Amino acid sequence: MFSGLSALVVEHVSDEGDVIRVMARTRDDPVPCPVCGVPTSKVHGFHCRTLADVPVDGRRVIVSVRLRRLVCPVLGCLWQTFREQVPGLVERYQRRTNPPDQLGSVVKELAGRAGARLSRVLACGLSRSTALRMLMRLPIPPLRVPRVVGIDDFALKRRHRYATIVIDAESGERIDVLPDRKAETVTKWLREHPGAEYVCRDGSGSYGEAIRQALPEAVQVSDRWHIWSNLCDKALAEVRSHTACWATVNRARPGGVREQTTRERWQQVHDLLGKGVGLLECARRLNLALNTVKRYARMKEPTPERRAPQYRPTLVDPYRDHLRTRRAADPAIPVKQLFREIQELGYTGSFNLLYRYITQGRAEGDKPVTTPQRFTRLLLTRPENLRDKDTALLRELAEACPEMTELACLVGEFAQLLTPAEGNDAKLTDWITTVRAADLPHLHSFANGLELDRAAVDAGLTLPYRNGRTEGVNTRTKKIMRQMHGRAGFPLLPVD
Repeated sequence: MFSGLSALVVEHVSDEGDVIRVMARTRDDPVPCPVCGVPTSKVHGFHCRTLADVPVDGRRVIVSVRLRRLVCPVLGCLWQTFREQVPGLVERYQRRTNPPDQLGSVVKELAGRAGARLSRVLACGLSRSTALRMLMRLPIPPLRVPRVVGIDDFALKRRHRYATIVIDAESGERIDVLPDRKAETVTKWLREHPGAEYVCRDGSGSYGEAIRQALPEAVQVSDRWHIWSNLCDKALAEVRSHTACWATVNRARPGGVREQTTRERWQQVHDLLGKGVGLLECARRLNLALNTVKRYARMKEPTPERRAPQYRPTLVDPYRDHLRTRRAADPAIPVKQLFREIQELGYTGSFNLLYRYITQGRAEGDKPVTTPQRFTRLLLTRPENLRDKDTALLRELAEACPEMTELACLVGEFAQLLTPAEGNDAKLTDWITTVRAADLPHLHSFANGLELDRAAVDAGLTLPYRNGRTEGVNTRTKKIMRQMHGRAGFPLLPVD
């Protein structure tokens, strides 16, 4: 039962209900002096220590150990007397015997406060500070260099300090955490831990250069999610730059006050500028900010971009056609009359909801105004995941502008390349050729970025490896970092 106390002489065991108390003492064997190393068994006095042992039957075990204070036989030794220690059992500042494996696993998974709470349930209570100290004392397992490595950075302090995480991209196991994201640090680590055949990364140039210097034979794999994210940004820029074309079918909702105000201000600013009035004087005459006047002065024509009101679905939506018909026939019809009519049709909402619905102009609006963001979202969504009305809207908007039609085709073709398969590298070459022949300058920039990192992009589109697991481990690492904030620093990250 008390096998962990085999180095001591157990003299008495008492049952005190919730606590089992063990009385023990050390053996009479000689002990070497910690300074000079000469063994001695001459006793100067005794000292009692109280330790916590492994729980038994869910009850705490307290061990009271009598230790000897011994006399060093060497004259002039720095320590004339010293207290004996039992390595691994009774050492300086120790308040428990060798911690059980389960307690080490608890603090490794939960760290401070959470580990302390669970330890009380296991009848071996710890404080949060003790849990962190125990975690810091755990031996770091030997590093294992996997065949496929994933590298990514995360913020220790956003926009100020960053660190680098290294994982096994196949199993998701974290390998190491580096204190920064400099190319020199990553290069040094890779040279000290060779053996990786594939390295997954994002579009970071510093990581790519570090891998080329340390592991020239390794295959760099660019993460597909980051490639797609870059394409999304360029697609949005293209949609915005052609707003004047596709907005012709983007009918404004009644009462477009914002658009009307924009046109009026633009006209006023350009009329004054045409008369030779300066920008500052324009701002004074129109009672506008100088930056606002500058923005209107740079516009060759008023921007046709329109913003849609953000409405949630309500219980009135199914009766919208009835309300429009009745209000078109009799504009002065009372809202209470409309409320009674739709109640007979099955409306279960309140009168206030109907009143707000009408006063917001939702009953008369033909359809919500499409913004560049929404148009881009429709372009980038899988066609099978679009609703019928969204598919029809996308077709209508794309057909209004030849460039948008071409953009929709190019985005769809590139989305098919994101499923890894042999031959995607050749298809990517054809896609880039098509993009460069199109009048889409923002996609030209995207294609140029692909060419700069072409080998890694080809590997990302043809090999099954990716950096998704790295992002997941990265998120968990940041969670651990927040949990230990104020109680421990960076050295705890590689341990936990």
